[in-house]
Amino acid sequence: MSLIISTSKIKVCEGFYQLIDYAGLSREFGDDLWTELVLDDAVYEEFVYYLEHHTFADREKVAGYALSDLYVWQMDKYNLIREIGKNPTTCNKETMVLNAFRTLVDMKKNPALYVKRIESGRGLDV
Repeated sequence: MSLIISTSKIKVCEGFYQLIDYAGLSREFGDDLWTELVLDDAVYEEFVYYLEHHTFADREKVAGYALSDLYVWQMDKYNLIREIGKNPTTCNKETMVLNAFRTLVDMKKNPALYVKRIESGRGLDV
């Protein structure tokens, strides 16, 4: 019996954790999100596309919302919390990207809750 190991997932995993480290997010956050990514083929493919192109494919949508929408929502929340109303250089874009992926994964489990949060304009404190 021979064992064939695909190195593509290893490379994606390495890229994922490089982003986690760059974004300054915890290993716990990373481990949990990585598990969700590998369990959902569509979201995993979105992430691979992001790693390769540094932009979103926006193929996977939940209730009409794609990763680009969730990224913008993350940016709006960041700006609202800091009461700056703009996108400063101190804002870590990779953190926003990873949070958008986290939101997409969570939104697939409970779309109504996230649609309410997004459309209420109040962030996560609904």
